[in-house]
Amino acid sequence: MVSFNIIFNSINDVKDFVNIVNKYEFDVDLTSGRYVVDAKSIMGIFSLDLAKPIKVDVHSDNCNDFLAEMAKYKTG
Repeated sequence: MVSFNIIFNSINDVKDFVNIVNKYEFDVDLTSGRYVVDAKSIMGIFSLDLAKPIKVDVHSDNCNDFLAEMAKYKTG
């Protein structure tokens, strides 16, 4: 499993993120506070506090292409 933090700057960022995640077979979870949602669910993502960094848990060790596409959302 690979974990990192992301931040969204706009609604379009969320839509683009969901489109990217849905291209991959493995599961991806987002955690904000005590809430965990499926990263493939745009409704789930909008239920989170998008003003704060969100933890991403990728349930795969073979995800280099995915990580490259996530670079624009990663924080610090």
